[in-house]
Amino acid sequence: VRAAAAAGGGGAGAAGGLARVLRALPWAFPLLATSGLTVLCGARRSVPEEDQAEEDRPEAMSTEEAMRFPLVGSAVLVTLFACFKFFSKEMVNKVLALYFVALGVLSLTGLVHPFAAPLFPRRVRAFEFRLKSPKVPYVLDPPLDQPLDGPTLVLGALSSAFCLHYYVTRHWLSNNILGVAFSVTGIELLPLGSTWNGLILLWGLFFYDIFWVFFTPVMVSVARNFDAPIKLLFPRTYWGETPEGEHPFSMLGLGDIVLPGLYLALMMRYDAERAKGGRVGGYFRATMGGYLLGLVATLVVMTVFNAAQPALLYIVPGVTAASFGLAWRRGELAELYNWEEEEPEDDEDEQKGDAEKKED
Repeated sequence: VRAAAAAGGGGAGAAGGLARVLRALPWAFPLLATSGLTVLCGARRSVPEEDQAEEDRPEAMSTEEAMRFPLVGSAVLVTLFACFKFFSKEMVNKVLALYFVALGVLSLTGLVHPFAAPLFPRRVRAFEFRLKSPKVPYVLDPPLDQPLDGPTLVLGALSSAFCLHYYVTRHWLSNNILGVAFSVTGIELLPLGSTWNGLILLWGLFFYDIFWVFFTPVMVSVARNFDAPIKLLFPRTYWGETPEGEHPFSMLGLGDIVLPGLYLALMMRYDAERAKGGRVGGYFRATMGGYLLGLVATLVVMTVFNAAQPALLYIVPGVTAASFGLAWRRGELAELYNWEEEEPEDDEDEQKGDAEKKED
């Protein structure tokens, strides 16, 4: 009798879980679409133009920085958790929101500038203002001397107005716009440098995410208390109905977009380099498929068990299996594993040449 009851209960639980998954489709589809398009946009912007000077490209992450990333993330997470525990939640959020509003102005302006600048009149585009500051030891050393063109100033003013609107209203849609801007900017300006660095970063954060979500209340507590655009919010409406007794929003941390996005951007640049040599790409598409499948798995498990899930638990195996699975099928495992974006500097070659001349 107990076995039959258990079987019946399991069937009812499975049916209930499937029903919850189907009811979650109205917010799951926007979440998947937003995260996928954000990664696509950031990865595309990370591919350098042919005429872009080497010094204008962002500096690649080092192996040591990739190894320290989970430790730094843990320190920041614990600090935020302590702030919410010992100080007023409203005060902490006001201070942090001001910081993110300032970053939001820069991110929104940089995101829109390439598309909007050509639409301005020629006189506005030709105008230039130099933003200067005195030298401040350990803060501004060397001092700030940044040229700003007319479109940047106009777009900066509009971005400031939008960020002020977010600071006053804290509307979830404004939060998401800022979150997308942060994510695209992060993916664009933080190249990994090599596949090895990407693997270190992703798998280090794989264990970081599991520990802080499953073994401590820290991650979930910070995510729910932190009222700033560090996560995307999607109203949990079930076919037009607001769920009762549940958190009104489903959340996806920006780290679950940016960090896999760095690896996806690396794969897009790898495809671009292969295309220059007339070789077939496809690594970005395959890895994007693994990323979306990992997100789908996260949402299904979260919805069925009605519990927070570390998204990187599913995303990291998805993206690495997709990229290396394609490399294995093509017989290119070693090439992908050892690929580096930057060519080794010529200093070592010159030193070797000088040593050989001395020996001669």
